[in-house]
Amino acid sequence: MLEKLPLKMDLETKEVLKQLSKTSRALAELKGIANTMPNQNILINAIMINEAKSSSSIENIVTTHDEIYKAMVKTNDSTPAAKEVVDYRSAIWEGYNLIKEYEFLNINIIIKIQEKLEHNNADIRRVPGTVIKNNVTGEIVYTPPQSKEEIMDYLQNLENYINQDSDIDPLIKLAIIHYQFESIHPFYDGNGRTGRIINILYLVLKDMLDTPILYLSKYIINNKKEYYNLFQSTRNTNNFESWIIYILKGIEQTAGETINIINKIRDEMYLMKQELRSKTKIYSKELLEALFYEFYTKIPYIAKILNVSEKTAQKYLDMLVDLSFLTSEKVGRERIYKNERLFQIIKDLT
Repeated sequence: MLEKLPLKMDLETKEVLKQLSKTSRALAELKGIANTMPNQNILINAIMINEAKSSSSIENIVTTHDEIYKAMVKTNDSTPAAKEVVDYRSAIWEGYNLIKEYEFLNINIIIKIQEKLEHNNADIRRVPGTVIKNNVTGEIVYTPPQSKEEIMDYLQNLENYINQDSDIDPLIKLAIIHYQFESIHPFYDGNGRTGRIINILYLVLKDMLDTPILYLSKYIINNKKEYYNLFQSTRNTNNFESWIIYILKGIEQTAGETINIINKIRDEMYLMKQELRSKTKIYSKELLEALFYEFYTKIPYIAKILNVSEKTAQKYLDMLVDLSFLTSEKVGRERIYKNERLFQIIKDLT
């Protein structure tokens, strides 16, 4: 039977604390470097796309960056998998805005995230019979709580654990929260992706990051067998040390990779800034940030940001296409302008 939180055991073992020290330093470095970016929304949008792609891949929702781009600009030929990825990013944004507004993470917010992901309001599982099986053998390896009353009881306990201060380091708590949520398995679908969104929201909630820019999905993909083996061994032995260390290592490694992403985007922005200044007379900080806000932009958005007419905005964007800063294509009645440099950085991250 799944144990309620807090766990009645020593989670801060010598090996856990050793790894915690490294992880905390890496995360603090990431937070500091991220704060040097003039507009952190640039980071959020760029990094969210890859997280959404990686997290969806874990659930066998496979797509490409080109398909994601089509889904983002709402073309009719975008694939269902690409739309799933774009919706995943929307779910992260919704969760982030809600915890910034309310300063807590509760069951209702978790349900809203899941609804955004799954496009339904199926809510918490009501029908018993859900089991976790070995994908290869079909063997039942775990039976989560079955009745809605039992599930809600566990979720309320988890909500209290998330939002109450304790002596346990938040990074250790994150590992426990992730384990507990996935073990409760409260929804018919979307538990894995919802659980991975909870991870980043918890880091923001505890002020360990200012914005949602660190995600474990790529790390989990690269260490997928270990992830599931540790899940099962922790259930079998009730020894959380290896599980916690796995999550802490993932945060440390991912923080380093995210710093690398920030540096690449910052370097590319600096390079484009110098080129815009030398080749045009239209450079401004606002224009540069607008071109990197997403890897595509539209005429009305540039007009609004620069406070110019749409005719002038189109003139600027067409000039940037002629100078190879951007590419463009017609989508329906709109013309879309694509920052190929940023797009390539994002593609190279996989």
